[in-house]
Formats: sequence, C-alpha cells, structure tokens
Amino acid sequence: MERLYRRKVPLASLLTPELARQLAEISRSLRRQVGVLLDRQGVVSHVLVGDAKGLVIPPLPRERGAKGRLKGLRLIHTHLDSSILTRDDLMDLALLRLDAVVAVAAGADGQAGAIQVAHLLPRPLDGHNWGIIEAPHPGALNLDFAALVSSLEEELAQVETAGEGGGRGRERAILIGVTGNNRAAAEDSMEELGELARSAGLEVAATLIQRRPRFDPRFLLGKGRLSELVIHALQQGADLLVFDAELSPSQVRSITDFTELKVLDRTQLILDLFAQRARSREGKLQVEMAQVNYLLPRLVGKGDALSRLMGGIGGRGPGESKLEMDRRRLRERLHRLRQELAGVRTDRRERRQSRRRQGLPILSIIGYTNAGKSTLFNALTRAAVLSEDRLFATLDPTSRRLRFPREREVIITDTVGFIKNLPKNLLEAFKATLEELAEADLLIHVVDLSNPRFVEQMAAVEDILGSLDLQDKPILKVFNKADRVNPNLAAVQCRIHQGVAISALDPGTLSPLIARLEHQVDFLFSLAGRTDWGQLQREL
Repeated sequence: MERLYRRKVPLASLLTPELARQLAEISRSLRRQVGVLLDRQGVVSHVLVGDAKGLVIPPLPRERGAKGRLKGLRLIHTHLDSSILTRDDLMDLALLRLDAVVAVAAGADGQAGAIQVAHLLPRPLDGHNWGIIEAPHPGALNLDFAALVSSLEEELAQVETAGEGGGRGRERAILIGVTGNNRAAAEDSMEELGELARSAGLEVAATLIQRRPRFDPRFLLGKGRLSELVIHALQQGADLLVFDAELSPSQVRSITDFTELKVLDRTQLILDLFAQRARSREGKLQVEMAQVNYLLPRLVGKGDALSRLMGGIGGRGPGESKLEMDRRRLRERLHRLRQELAGVRTDRRERRQSRRRQGLPILSIIGYTNAGKSTLFNALTRAAVLSEDRLFATLDPTSRRLRFPREREVIITDTVGFIKNLPKNLLEAFKATLEELAEADLLIHVVDLSNPRFVEQMAAVEDILGSLDLQDKPILKVFNKADRVNPNLAAVQCRIHQGVAISALDPGTLSPLIARLEHQVDFLFSLAGRTDWGQLQREL
C-alpha cells in the first residue's frame, strides 16, 4: 500500500497504466475494491480499501470545493466484476464535486481491463449531468485530463459570472418544495417563496417541486434527488438551497453535511427579510428575539450532558465548551430582549391610553404583505411611509390623524403585513406591535384583488386574526388594485364581503371608502347612542 502513496501521475494524465495495474493486482489479491484519490498535481492523497462491492470515501476538507469549483481530486478505483460505473460512483462524483471518477476492471489475472471515466458537465446534455469516457484498457485512454478539467471549470466560472452579472453580486439560490398530492397548492406556495427570496435580495437560479407520498425524515427529499441538486447548483452557480418548509435542526444538519451547500428554510428566510426591513429600535428588538428563539434549539453538538449545567455552578470557566457558551449567551440575550420588549409594550400601552383620552376612534390597516396597505395609508393621510412593491416593506407601525369630510377625526394606523404560515416565533416577538390591533375599533382589511391567490390570502389573514383572538373585531374589507381586474370580479367580491373596491394609487377611487369609513364610525357610535367616543370606550 505504501507504494501507492509514492506514485505520481503526470500533470496532463488521468492515470498511468502502471498505477492501474498495481491497483488491479492489489484488488485481486485482497478480493476487495481498492482506490486512490489524486490531487491536481497527480499526487496520491488517500488510499482507500473497501469490500467486494464498494468503498467509502472519508470526509474531505470543505475548502477544496470553493463556490463554482470542482474539488480538485479524482477517484480511481477498481471493480472486481466489471468496469461499469455504479449509481454510488455517480453520486460520489456529484456530492463530492470530484474532478472525475474512474472505474478500472480488475481482471482475474490481476491485470487492468476495461476502464470507464465519468465527469460532471457544466450544463445538462441529453438529460444527463455527466459525461462518460470509455476505453478497452488504461493504455488506450487518449485524454488530456488537465485540459478537460480546466475547460470544465472555465465553463462553470462563466455560469457563475453570468449569474452575478444579472443579479449584481447577489447570492444565487435554488428553491425546493416537497408536496404530497396537492401540486397546485405547492406551486402557489413556491411562487410566494420566490417573491420572498427576491425581496430578501436573492437571485433565484431555479425552482424544484418533488412529489413524495412520504417525506424523508432526514433529508425531506430522497438522496438521489439531493445529489442531482448538488450538480444543478454547480451548473447554475448557486450556493444556497431554500426549502419551502420549516426544517428541523437535524434536517438542516443532514442536508448541509450531505450537499456541502448552505441551507435555509422558509422561516429563516422570513426572519432574514424582517431583519433587513426593521428600522426602529423596537422593530429590531422584536426581530432579534424571533431570531434567537429560532437559533437556540439549532445550537446542537456533542456532549449533551453539558447542557444541563447551563453555564451555572460547575459549568463556568475554561472547562465550558464553546457550544455551551454560545447557548448560555443566547439564553442571556433572550432574557434581556424579553425585558426590553416588556418595556416597549408598557410604552405602547401608555401611548394608546393617551390616544384614548383624546376621545378618538382607532382604525388599523391590516392585510397580506404587499397588498398595498402603506400605499393606502399614504393616500388617506398624505404621509410618506415607505411603500414598495416588495414583501414586508413595512414592519414598524405608523399612526396619523385622519379627518373625515364631516369634521370627525380618527387615528389610523399602518401595520406589518401578514403571510401564510407566519412563523410562531415572529408572532410571539411582535406581540408589542400586534397589541395595537387589539386596541383598534375597526380593522381595515386590504386585499390585493389582482393577486390570483387573493382568496387564500384573505383566509390566511383571517386565520392569524383568529390566533390573536381578534376574529370578532369589526372588519371592513377593501379590495385594492381593482383597476387591474375585471370590474365584475370587484363587484362580486364587494357584494359577497360587503366591501369597497379601490385603487390606492388613484385618489379618485377613495371617496366611497372614506364615506364608508365615516359611516362605520358613526354606526359604532350609534350602538351606544353616544357622541363622546372617549367616554364610550372607557365604559366599554
């Protein structure tokens, strides 16, 4: 075996007949598969001995596989029965991003027979992600291997550069959805995941939806599809996988270890998006608390018994593991965040009481993210709240006074948007903000009528209101972007939901909404037969 380590292959060669013969001789004498890993200099870095059917490649340094690059290693190994590359060989090629995998037939006489070489392709060809080169024996293999690898990496680099040019240096991601039977719902959810990814600053390189009757508990997808994903990521210049699901900590670890790619789930993507959008101190506190709650159970490692110490007596000092130190610091940070947010809630409560003493009704604008809430708020109050065609453009609530034509005044508040499957950590962290809705006298539910999924979006908002025990609040549905749809659709929805159709960008369409809001406020007054709103609220 030591002789194999002393072997060196010329730079332009894939292997030499002498190395192939030596591997075949050892393989036949041991009746096992034998292989070597060679680097770009032709030097043997690993000698591998398996059993009669296969061999195991040890963990390789991650730094060898930089983004858009192959690993810089080739695997040359024997087959006792034939030279046909197996599915395991091709999976090793994909998952480890090897320069090549070579199968050499070890003949019964100990001589090297037929040879097969597999290498990845910069782009799929005839439905395949790899090329196969064959020869009857190693001496007949006419291949400038150094030129082949150089050409492959040059094409892969061109793919990566093209992606960066289109996305201005943004990370490129592959979006992945796994569904049971309802493919239409999965496609809708994936479309929304794409909007989330783009709003977060990612460039979507590709999307994949896989139907599985049962989800894989470790990988969600099957191993075969994951190996295809690794090749696809290399071909697309992507280094990030985004799953349209909430992955468990063990699934994130398993997929990351298996693919050597960065892995995010839907929850983490939304948290990252919220972190980008938070501007106020309380908004940043709320997002950080949600992130800490998400990260804490994902800080795992060996030595679980240490977690019982929690950094207390017997657990402090040099003997404490870095993992346990990280856990303890996160718990301490979480405690401080809860204290600071408790202060925020107290401050907000005092501000709401101050508004109540002014005797003004409170109207809150709610709705699915990107439905046009901030645009409507600006149009009604002539404010300058940021309104963009992006998900979660607004996180921090803003309040303004609104005067109706009959001189009645109200306070109207713009709030954070909702989304389907809103992470529980966010709902918990944003209690200080969502309490504004509990104090509102009327909720203005803005619906993007031009969105094909507006019915599902309305249901998602109503589900979240139910989880906050706000389902019994008076609600007025406002169907926005009515100018982009058939007028009959707007008329039908307004009739079904007793709503109002508008275009928030067109002030001329807002008069019916203002009249309706004024009527709603008057109606709430009349329920108690009072005109002093502050007195009415104090008694209620």
